[in-house]
Amino acid sequence: MINTIFTSEFLNSEIYSYIVLPLLIFCARIIDVSIGTIRIIFVSKGNKAIAPILGFFEVLIWLLAISRIIVNLDNILCYIGFAAGFATGNYVGMIIEEKLAYGINIIRIITNQSATKLINALNMRGFGSTIIDAMGAKEKVNVIYSIVKRQDVPEVINLIETHNPKAFFSIEDVRFVKHGLFPVKETSVNINPFKRWRKGK
Repeated sequence: MINTIFTSEFLNSEIYSYIVLPLLIFCARIIDVSIGTIRIIFVSKGNKAIAPILGFFEVLIWLLAISRIIVNLDNILCYIGFAAGFATGNYVGMIIEEKLAYGINIIRIITNQSATKLINALNMRGFGSTIIDAMGAKEKVNVIYSIVKRQDVPEVINLIETHNPKAFFSIEDVRFVKHGLFPVKETSVNINPFKRWRKGK
């Protein structure tokens, strides 16, 4: 009985209304927006298994937060907590997405110098590459294509800067791949982040 009275008094207190509740809404928004950011990435990659699950929890948490706003329409701090949580959640979501390094990229390298050393270095580290002779604006160039896991992009960039520092290169997202070579690493993750990488089937 005493605990019930104490809880009721606390929920009706100014400390709860103007400090605890806005903080709870703030934290809830961080969580649901972060989940939403990651969900969008999974959707863009065509992952049909994980995206719906994330969407369920994203909406559930959002409903809990917005219900508190509706109950406390005269509390300006709840609005501030809601908006601040949304802004912070976007930032946190992007940080998490960077840490996951989820997905596959295609790296296009264009160089007018010999690309033999670069190709050998890529192949030695297990990165498949395709080279094409092409004509640039002023001279003949070599165009090299390599499809790599996103988490391996910094390593490939380092190889480019080491062996062909003046080469032009661009990086694009790839939604789906079939076949191909990918280096097998214990710490790597597959297009499904809960499975290890292996050679494409």
